[in-house]
Amino acid sequence: MNQIWIEKYRPSSLSDIFGQEEVVQRLKAFVKSKELPHLILAGPAGTGKTSAAMAIAIELYGESWKENFLELNASNNRGINVIRGHEDRDKSDRQVSVKDYARIMPNNSLGFKIIFMDEADQLTNDAQSALRRTMEVYSTTTRFIFSVNYSSQIIPPIQSRCVVMRFHLVSPEDMKKKLRIIAEKEGINVDGEVLDAVADESDGDLRKALNIFQSAHFAGKITPKTIYELSGTASSKDFGKVLSMSLQNGLFEETVSEIENMMINRGISGMDIVRGMHSALRRSSVNPAIKVRALQAIGEAEFRLVEGSSDRIQIDALIANLVEIHGSQNGQ
Repeated sequence: MNQIWIEKYRPSSLSDIFGQEEVVQRLKAFVKSKELPHLILAGPAGTGKTSAAMAIAIELYGESWKENFLELNASNNRGINVIRGHEDRDKSDRQVSVKDYARIMPNNSLGFKIIFMDEADQLTNDAQSALRRTMEVYSTTTRFIFSVNYSSQIIPPIQSRCVVMRFHLVSPEDMKKKLRIIAEKEGINVDGEVLDAVADESDGDLRKALNIFQSAHFAGKITPKTIYELSGTASSKDFGKVLSMSLQNGLFEETVSEIENMMINRGISGMDIVRGMHSALRRSSVNPAIKVRALQAIGEAEFRLVEGSSDRIQIDALIANLVEIHGSQNGQ
């Protein structure tokens, strides 16, 4: 039975975490000293935060790490009950709360166990306030590791008790290095264009990259075209072409026709088109003054789409703005 690669190749040690060298070195120092503070692992999705928390436990406790490590997902249980528990619930279906687990004396030589709260920035303020008190009472026997996308969503009393480790997006080079290792282990031959396509579509999210790569492998021959089709989007070259037609050549009807082909025949959403154009524009070498105005137009279109406006109308308006920018720069 084929295993999902994001689990099959999940790092079991801090040394296996790609693209976060500075953070990894600091975490290794804590593990080596056997003195772990409360931690906040902050950063975008798919950058190794959960893997780092599990690797810390594995390196600290060895084979008994699961007995000393409680993982909870705060996005599933956001309220105060996940912290304090349900005193009046039927004990047969009661989940272990943070307070319940913190009360248990650790059964290891280090003298503490770990509670890992994934997506902790989804906890309500009441839940975080209750958690702060639990951290105070059981600080000698329990260490907390919080995984968050936005550390600003954690209340200051908890932040002040933690060391914040900031993870960043995985660079294309580190991502391709990891993909080459997996390809070799799976016996897959891939070329540079395929790896470029996966890195381009993943936007620094290594978990997303592995899912795309595995899906393409299961679909048959891995090609850049397969990567973009499975991602439901177009390549950076396609978006660059759209920008060139509108912003540099002032071709409204031709650009709209090209985008309609993307939306109708390839199923690409208006939001994906706007974001693809943004990425292509950021990488382009157009005149800085033109780039600034074009970014403003793209930002306005993205805002209106988020608010629920029509894809077709907003895309047409965006192309019209880009063509107008071209005309104003060329005295038309």
